[in-house]
Amino acid sequence: PHYSYAALIGQALMSSPTKRLSLNQIYTWISMAYPYFKRGEAGWQNSIRHNLSLNGCFVKIKRDDGEKGKGSWWSI
Repeated sequence: PHYSYAALIGQALMSSPTKRLSLNQIYTWISMAYPYFKRGEAGWQNSIRHNLSLNGCFVKIKRDDGEKGKGSWWSI
């Protein structure tokens, strides 16, 4: 795909009705929208994590107490 990792993450987040996704949901969205990115391949997934952590437009949101799921939410 001719998109940066940040653009792929942004597409995934904007596709969500709540405009937030878990890391696993971001991986799933990208691999379904762009089959080039196969689930379980570490290279692109490392790049996604790197972009989420270092790109200032992405915000990490702590899950509410008692909220099911693992990890934090990500949003723009």
